[in-house]
Amino acid sequence: MTKKDKLRIAVMGGDGTGPEVAAEGMKVLDAVARLEGIEYESKDFDFGGDRYLKTGEILPPGSLEELATFDSILLGAVGHPDVAPGILEKGLLLALRFHFDQYINLRPVKLYPGVETPLAGRGPEDLDFVVVRENTEDMYTGTGGFLKKGTPDEVAIQTAIYTRKGCERCIRWAFEYTRKRNKKKQLTLVAKTNVLTYGHDLWWRTFQEVAQEYPDIKTDYNHVDACCMWMVKNPEYYDVIVTTNMFGDIITDLAGILQGGMGVAAGGNINPEPGGTSMFEPMGGSAPKYTGKNVINPIATIAAAAMLLEQAGYEKAAARVIKAIQTVTGTKMKSQAAGKMGYGTREVGDLVVEAL
Repeated sequence: MTKKDKLRIAVMGGDGTGPEVAAEGMKVLDAVARLEGIEYESKDFDFGGDRYLKTGEILPPGSLEELATFDSILLGAVGHPDVAPGILEKGLLLALRFHFDQYINLRPVKLYPGVETPLAGRGPEDLDFVVVRENTEDMYTGTGGFLKKGTPDEVAIQTAIYTRKGCERCIRWAFEYTRKRNKKKQLTLVAKTNVLTYGHDLWWRTFQEVAQEYPDIKTDYNHVDACCMWMVKNPEYYDVIVTTNMFGDIITDLAGILQGGMGVAAGGNINPEPGGTSMFEPMGGSAPKYTGKNVINPIATIAAAAMLLEQAGYEKAAARVIKAIQTVTGTKMKSQAAGKMGYGTREVGDLVVEAL
């Protein structure tokens, strides 16, 4: 992505501990921006459960138009104990993904030094791959309905939508990313072509056709169930995975646990087009029971800030943040679990700033 002279960043702390981790992400971003000479401006938005309970609005009128003027959104977390599940997720997260056509969900799966993985005998050299998930189609379009709802004869239909455009732009982006990543130069398609013989046949054919344009990239295919097994047994095999929305949602949660838990896992919802607005976030929830206690782990949000910088074209600054994270996890932190880190939320942010 071409560097912009001045980055515009919208900050959504969200719910629970979200504002605390977002503050640490911005603290580190501000520090590395000063060190690297990056100009940026930011604005806070109070979208989340508290605002919804007060006003009944999730995204007030004009908010999407205003957010469109920003290059990136840094999100803390969404989820409020007094708001029914699905309301904020659909009304805020999915609404932003679809409105801004953030068709790439990017999930680096990297084990940091000093972080425990449930995989015996595995270290940072074994877990370093990336999942590229299509982010705007599949089951998440909300296509379907009920017949005879609430009766013994009830029928529920949920339809997965796949388009050639949606498949191709995600697959092509994944090939480009694999080339740029320049490690094994191996891209693995994960689907279920033996059962989902329409939509996933479209994915398979599109993958094969696009692959012809990238002779330098080795290609492979896994059924999704096999991928789950191999991800545990031989995680070092993978370089980049490209997959559908639903399967990507599932395998990235498995990957998050393998890399040490949701406290260290970060992701991006990316619109790669010129002028597109992308959103970066930690994979963990809002953890309301820890709100205000200065015990939640901010590492994932700091890594999300690094992803924001990388996608904005500031690769050197992003690499500097990741290296600082690795220093802190490898030499300072006792654990990645809330309340067991050996430091508070703000202190971990300070340590990363110091390690820059």
